[in-house]
Amino acid sequence: MAVPAVAARPEAAKQTKRRRNSKKLAGWGYATPTAVFVLLFFVVPIIIVARMSVSDWGLFAGNRGWNAPANYEAVLDDRLLWPAVWFTLKYTVVTTVILLGLALGLALLVQESTRWTGFLRTSFLIPSALGLASASLLFYALYSPQSSPLGFFGPVSFLGTPGKALWSTVALIVWRFAGFYMLLLLVGLQSISADVYEAARLDGANRWQTFRYVTLPLLRSSLALCTILCVTGSLLAFDQFYILTKGGPDNSTITIVQLVYNMAFQGQNNLGRAAALSILVLVALLVLNALQFRGLRDKES
Repeated sequence: MAVPAVAARPEAAKQTKRRRNSKKLAGWGYATPTAVFVLLFFVVPIIIVARMSVSDWGLFAGNRGWNAPANYEAVLDDRLLWPAVWFTLKYTVVTTVILLGLALGLALLVQESTRWTGFLRTSFLIPSALGLASASLLFYALYSPQSSPLGFFGPVSFLGTPGKALWSTVALIVWRFAGFYMLLLLVGLQSISADVYEAARLDGANRWQTFRYVTLPLLRSSLALCTILCVTGSLLAFDQFYILTKGGPDNSTITIVQLVYNMAFQGQNNLGRAAALSILVLVALLVLNALQFRGLRDKES
């Protein structure tokens, strides 16, 4: 006996509702582990650091009560703060320009498939597999006057002056990350359709015009991503300078994050002031990244 259409409709609606609820539960199931991870390892630590930043919190004495805004005032009056800010900004600009320029050149070099393309891509990418601390120790041995294989250049002190220490560290970072950013830009280059280049050639564009008016505009999103990653990583630089220079000579290569470390664990042993500086750095990074994303959206529109 056939089921009436009127009776079948409520049953179909119930099945649709059950499928919808099942999809919602599945979505919550996929999202919950990530949400818990972010809550435990990002939100909660930020709340704790914010609490510490308005407290008289010593490394060994613990919390001695509220003292807002004394920690922030002490941080802004610290004699090493503004030299560290200036050095970090200078290091960020130098590293970003050199690293992204070299990475773009490498990506263009290995864009086309040739006999040696696979070998070159692998060679450029291998340093990215090495940890930053390990790479820093490797370059520390290279720069050491006692054990350096670069001794045939003569008695050169690669880390003895502020300028040499900066450029020696930049060389380490470029060697370590150029292959990584090359890979990101290579993905962007390979996403550009060959028809676009063919149309440019038919219009009489030479290689420079094709690069300037076709490749760069279509590569803007990849370049923006690389710029954001490079700028953020440079502003948070710590490992390389801690291993190579310890902030020397004469505190000339101390970075913002290293200053946070020094406030917390060396000299002052004041977790409250270190937390206050950490909050200021976090706010500055959020503002900077927001401006970068806004600029990217404006250019895309």
